[in-house]
Amino acid sequence: MEEEMEIKKIFEDEVLLVINKPSGLVVNNSQSTRDVITLQDWLIEHKIGERVERNGIVHRIDKETSGILLVAKTKEAMKFLQNEFKERMVLKTYVTLVHGKMISKEGNIDAPISRNPFNKTKFGVFVGGKESQTSYKVKATYKRGNQEFSYLEVFPKTGRTHQIRVHMKHLGHGVVSDEFYAGRKTARNDRLWCPRLFLQAVSIKIRHPRSGKYLLFETSLASDLKKVLEIIKKD
Repeated sequence: MEEEMEIKKIFEDEVLLVINKPSGLVVNNSQSTRDVITLQDWLIEHKIGERVERNGIVHRIDKETSGILLVAKTKEAMKFLQNEFKERMVLKTYVTLVHGKMISKEGNIDAPISRNPFNKTKFGVFVGGKESQTSYKVKATYKRGNQEFSYLEVFPKTGRTHQIRVHMKHLGHGVVSDEFYAGRKTARNDRLWCPRLFLQAVSIKIRHPRSGKYLLFETSLASDLKKVLEIIKKD
């Protein structure tokens, strides 16, 4: 069994827990996670969300993605937050480093996503897929040798599996160190200087499940991703 990773609490009250998920931590228990400690295991150990479906895990982020995650501590909070996500009332911001120099400084990607019929472990842009929207802003550009990169703020308006990664690939700007979508050779070379997927959920704005007041939760860029930006040159 793997050692438990450090999970930092950003906020907690009687109905809501907001955490900063470290990269490498799987969110939900499943048949394939029997030998690893997941976030759900941690919640069970700390007796959080005991009477709530999935121990109150409202939404998921990928194993290698770090950042902000919401946990509902009551059934009522879970129902409220799930509905907020469904109605697209939750505002999420990610940062990512992608290959290439983006031509447009900002844009919106509206491209349907579904499971890849040729590889069931992957997702892609396919006709007939679920509506998926992501907007982005270029914050900076970088160089490493003859390679160019764009550092983006990304705002997913929908919450499809691997949405940001799939949409970036669709634009021809794969996320750095993305072994699924950037291409094996590219990702292998990336991981010589960027040890994991460069993607982090840095902020989330929600209505509190009980008071209805808007709350903004933020976290700074993870130290391993900061180091990556320090070893490449700002353009």
